[in-house]
Amino acid sequence: MIDALFGSKTRVKLLHLFLNHPGQPFYVREITRKIEEQINSVRRELSNMLEVGIITSDSADNKLYYQVNQRYEYYVPLRAIFADAKDDVKIIQPVEVATNKVYESELAGITGLRVAIAAGVLVKGSVSPVDLILAGNVSMTKVKAVIRMIEKQEGRDVNYSVLPYEEFYYRLSIRDKFITEILDSNHSVVIDKDNVLTKE
Repeated sequence: MIDALFGSKTRVKLLHLFLNHPGQPFYVREITRKIEEQINSVRRELSNMLEVGIITSDSADNKLYYQVNQRYEYYVPLRAIFADAKDDVKIIQPVEVATNKVYESELAGITGLRVAIAAGVLVKGSVSPVDLILAGNVSMTKVKAVIRMIEKQEGRDVNYSVLPYEEFYYRLSIRDKFITEILDSNHSVVIDKDNVLTKE
């Protein structure tokens, strides 16, 4: 039944393989063995999936490797359909709401954190390659623990950047490209203890 919905049995098997192994690359012959399908059929579906953007490819050791694109727009709902139940995949509320209501308390628990800006996969409509900017004198151990929590909730990797507050403030004041590209696109200010972002 699901084969008809998604176009082919091979495509369904590929989605199941990739979405159950985020961050793990596979080469073509490895894929054909794992899903037990003909190589021509696998190559055709991989090409289709690359064109759509659900997977990415990269070369290493004279082999072409494929893996799921965790920044794909529909990654989370697709993973909820195809990932095994043991992965405890959850459908969460819209990300711009979740960012403020779910993550704010966790981020606020990071001692010394003065600014937190969400973008990328955490904010609908954002195309930023960075998902979270944190500024302050913070413990990286605590930051990594909170990032792991967010990644578990989102069901995918989160790209984040941590800056000393003085560096962030300086970059903001000179309209540094890294900061302004995020602030000029869709983003969510989760924490701004000194109201520096409202003074722009």
